[in-house]
Amino acid sequence: MPQATLAKALVGFGLVALPMTSAAAGLGEKIAQQGNGKGAAACQTCHGADGSGNGASGYPRLAGMNADYMVKQLKDLAGDSRQNAIMKPMASALTAEERQAVADYYAGMEPPKKAPNAEGDAKQIAAGKKIAQDGLWRKGVPACTSCHGPGGQGVGASFPGLAGQHANYITNQISDWQADKRANDPNQLMDVVAERLTEEEAAAAAAYFASLPAASQD
Repeated sequence: MPQATLAKALVGFGLVALPMTSAAAGLGEKIAQQGNGKGAAACQTCHGADGSGNGASGYPRLAGMNADYMVKQLKDLAGDSRQNAIMKPMASALTAEERQAVADYYAGMEPPKKAPNAEGDAKQIAAGKKIAQDGLWRKGVPACTSCHGPGGQGVGASFPGLAGQHANYITNQISDWQADKRANDPNQLMDVVAERLTEEEAAAAAAYFASLPAASQD
């Protein structure tokens, strides 16, 4: 088989990825800053020019997040497995190429050095740390880090980084799982975890992860 044909076949099966071209990088930056002119507004309007998000409004940090994870979320938001009134029309207006380009753009951004909750309530953060690292086994809740990785830095495309993410966004997502607005987690793991957390426990875990510095996720 010719080498070029073999390469295309491997890309098609997801076994290798083509390097991002300057055109693709430019497309992602353009969408982030200006939108795509077809219904998707500029991402930075809500997520900030630096991709750091907006905690008060519940908009997540995108800078440094795993690109494949972001592509999946955009696809799910355009479909039926993740409900969000603001993001659905945006995600639906993006082509597969545009989703990949904008995800690669944000994945290549350096995440903010300062944690969004660096000076949060010490008692709540301590309670959240215990949940994150030890779980609540009496309730059948495993440690958050058993899926989201050491320090909540994320694991590949399946488990997003939680460290350095806004607490408000994290608690909103837990509420969405509890309300059946999200059904796009691997093997419904988060669905089970979320229904076993009280509002206070969810807020504590979120506060802990928001107190940690973020790192770019592989």
